[in-house]
Amino acid sequence: MSSNDPLLQPYTLKHLTLRNRIITTAHEPAYPEEGMPKARYRAYHVERAKGGIALTMTAGSAAVSRDSPPAFNNILLYKDEVVRWMRELTDACHEHGAAVMVQITHLGRRTRWDRGAWLPVVSPSHHKEPAHRAFPKQIESWDIRRIVADFADAAERMYAAGLDGIELEAYGHLIDQFWSPATNALPAPYGGTLENRMRFTLEVLGAIRKRVGAQFIVGIRCVLDERIAGGLTHVEGLEIARRLKASGMVDFLNIIRGHIDTDAGLTDVIPIQGMASAPHLDFAGEVRAAIGLPTFHAARIQDTATARHAIAAGKLDMVGLTRAHMADPHIVRKLTQGHEAAIRPCVGANYCLDRIYQGGSAYCIHNAATGRELTMPHEIEPAPHRRKILVVGAGPGGLEAARVGAERGHEVRVLEAAAQPGGQVNLTARSGRRREMLGIIEWRMAQCTARGVQFRFGEWVEAEQVLAESPEVVIVATGGVPHTEVLQAGNSLVVSSWDILSGSVAPGANVLLFDDAGDHTGLQAAEIIAASGARLEFMTPDRCFAPEVMSMNLVPYMRSLQKLDVTFTVTYRLEQVMRDGDDLLAVVGSDYGGVRRERRVDQVVINHGTIPNDELYFALQPHSTNLGEVDYDRLISGGRQQICSNPLGRFQLFRIGDAIAARNTHAAIYDALRLVKDL
Repeated sequence: MSSNDPLLQPYTLKHLTLRNRIITTAHEPAYPEEGMPKARYRAYHVERAKGGIALTMTAGSAAVSRDSPPAFNNILLYKDEVVRWMRELTDACHEHGAAVMVQITHLGRRTRWDRGAWLPVVSPSHHKEPAHRAFPKQIESWDIRRIVADFADAAERMYAAGLDGIELEAYGHLIDQFWSPATNALPAPYGGTLENRMRFTLEVLGAIRKRVGAQFIVGIRCVLDERIAGGLTHVEGLEIARRLKASGMVDFLNIIRGHIDTDAGLTDVIPIQGMASAPHLDFAGEVRAAIGLPTFHAARIQDTATARHAIAAGKLDMVGLTRAHMADPHIVRKLTQGHEAAIRPCVGANYCLDRIYQGGSAYCIHNAATGRELTMPHEIEPAPHRRKILVVGAGPGGLEAARVGAERGHEVRVLEAAAQPGGQVNLTARSGRRREMLGIIEWRMAQCTARGVQFRFGEWVEAEQVLAESPEVVIVATGGVPHTEVLQAGNSLVVSSWDILSGSVAPGANVLLFDDAGDHTGLQAAEIIAASGARLEFMTPDRCFAPEVMSMNLVPYMRSLQKLDVTFTVTYRLEQVMRDGDDLLAVVGSDYGGVRRERRVDQVVINHGTIPNDELYFALQPHSTNLGEVDYDRLISGGRQQICSNPLGRFQLFRIGDAIAARNTHAAIYDALRLVKDL
């Protein structure tokens, strides 16, 4: 890009010159160890600094008090030892030219009492937060004094660690729980009027400034319109922003709109695929115009074109490409080198955030190196010797294997039985809301094509054909096929969720969908069936439905399926199906025992995952040097596969993804990356 690209212009925030307009906003990838941002956490942020980002905002959020126990394995700022770790992270990012800040908070009611030290959760009211299910203690004056001091202590620690600034968290957390009439039931002096509801915030800011001085950068990520009955309105939000500016203690605003105390609310604040891009950008621009403080914002700004518009139109001073940097931490470098088209796209799958909210670490659905920077490369090193690699299957795993192999400098050929690449992603993308998933395939096809990978489509591959290619390495990425042979009787009478998704079978009028996989496929099939006008019962033997579809991804499904009056039945298992005249009789039991029910329907749909399409793999096994065996120790540690149990074999043989067992897109891509990066 030319030097006049709005995204590449420097920006001066107080005394700090930021090298461009792109930041990652605060988020907690859940990588800390014992509450400290150690090597893994540091490597994650350093990779973004190497990639050219102007500012990496750490933590989301770091806890200032012991009665703010981490909800998502957050950094613990109330421990002195955090100074060392944050200094190491900051120094390492500074070496690559990036500024570093940290978001600090007291969670208030947005956590649980049965974590950490088992202290009561506090809030300005006893109102329960639905997301974490804690009933808080109504905060007392001594709590306020204690927490104000904790904020000041935490800020001082970050100042001592050499950070460029801090950001206070005020959306869904304690600070804005004071602001909102929906969560503040206190009397004066901390409840009632807006002046009283802001008192705690100004006391926190004042205590921080006494510790760190006037020059240290202090901002606030704040909700200025909760969009909830009885909550903080747009008008009051703007007044809060004016008062924050008038205090002289706030250097920037990072704008949030909405509420995060429910899955639906959180998903509207941080939208996922199929939802509108940058839905709150205009609101952030209004705040910037009205208040005049430096303004940051991030919410489904997933591509550089939207980010460029945000800066060029004067809506923002700094634009957050946060999930986009999980997909590709080198966005800025590629922009500056004129390789914008090579940026790995964020497809909005939200695998990253949903894993955090399920208690796991954040991973990008199609960049398996994110969060694994200590062991997995974002940039592939060339191999010492060129080899001939044959990949069978052009789904996400097969294409990743081909891409990485080609980047290593190998000669790569891909054979695919279908007429086009994509595998199961093509089924997924048949739902309009999930069409962005095709970006996983399109990006890899472009990368492979640019590196000379040869593709042959529409060829069903037999062992003899593979042998005729004389490969040195064969990677079987043939995926799986629907598994419907799961009933005691009547398996021939059912159809699969894939049949519905592909359109090869039309929905019936009265349908029972039995979901024993709990994944997206079941809910996507349910949407198609219900949208056709059919009566649908969605049944699962689990105690909750679709457990593999995590919180934020579940929201759009429920908004659709509830409107279509779908019945959800949990803890019941479909056992057998039999023909009864023109109908089907479904016999239902329970894993808990002692129950037998019947359903009379005209169609039964089974969603039970896949079984490996592995005939080719087993046919090739005797011809391979390793007989398909993988050295797991070397796979995990990053070593080259060297097993040679069959010296007469002609090639190394591996299989990846669903050709091994039913898992997910990320697993297939991770299989490919960690195997092929060392070939």
